[in-house]
Amino acid sequence: MRRTLPSLMALQCFEAAVRHLSFTRAAEELNLTQSAVSRQIRALEDFIGRPLFERVKQRLVLTVAGEAYAAAVQDVLDRAEAATLQLMAYSGEGGMLTIAMLPTFGSRWLVPRLGDFAARYPDIQLNLVTQVRPFDFDKVEADVAIHFGPALWPGAICHRLMGEDIVPVCAPALLGGRPHLDDVREILAYTLLQHTTRPQAWNDWLHAAGIEGLTGNEAGLLSGPRFEHFFMVIQAAVAGLGIAVLPHFLVEEELQSGRLVLALDKPVRSQHAYYLVHPATKADLYKVRVFREWLLEQAGREGMEPAASQSGAVAASA
Repeated sequence: MRRTLPSLMALQCFEAAVRHLSFTRAAEELNLTQSAVSRQIRALEDFIGRPLFERVKQRLVLTVAGEAYAAAVQDVLDRAEAATLQLMAYSGEGGMLTIAMLPTFGSRWLVPRLGDFAARYPDIQLNLVTQVRPFDFDKVEADVAIHFGPALWPGAICHRLMGEDIVPVCAPALLGGRPHLDDVREILAYTLLQHTTRPQAWNDWLHAAGIEGLTGNEAGLLSGPRFEHFFMVIQAAVAGLGIAVLPHFLVEEELQSGRLVLALDKPVRSQHAYYLVHPATKADLYKVRVFREWLLEQAGREGMEPAASQSGAVAASA
């Protein structure tokens, strides 16, 4: 099917004219004459069927349609340029590897280790983006993702990286000078900080710590302040806003510095784990393969068999 698209030259002239709000300056940038740029813009307007610019007191301004079209055209040209530069820069098997990562896991565990990967594979350019919710690899421009939850991701392969121990932490001042609480049920007297993508975290920890399902007024205590990212929960706990249940490895720095303490020394092993996930169709790509091998090595699970690909909901967080 033939696409309904104007010429690339017309789009380039339009984008340059938008930035400069001048046909003359756009022509200088593109090494064209002013009349050539004017003809390209006129041809583009005829193609679309509506004006993109108008003159107001001798000044060139965008019409409403022009403003809407300009943003889309600039995005298309930017992406085309980026793809072209990438192919020009990486003539081998490398290229850009886009990693969708959980923000706190990424900043606290993955990013500090990436220097080693970059040194080993200088032909691969890393592009890190954050994702806290499930996504479709067909609709999101990512080669791999870091996922927390069960080994479930439609159309993808999951490689287990590590599990986690969940601990209750808070600012030292919140305990009023006590080194820790004496009993699990004492926690219910405090504000309990919530993580939006792990809404059952407190219920799961309390149950594992020996407190069965909460009812009545106790259940209402689980409606504390809610935060989307773990780093926000961590900062809220440091600020003394309440007690949080968090993966131990994500708060090691705060525990070592004394900004946080264990409200109770009762770690609970999570039923889920962190996984490296990628589409089955990209399993043999050089950039995906070497990143997978490197990440499994970093996680201490080199050579682990991938979990079977399954369909189902995905719980992302961190």
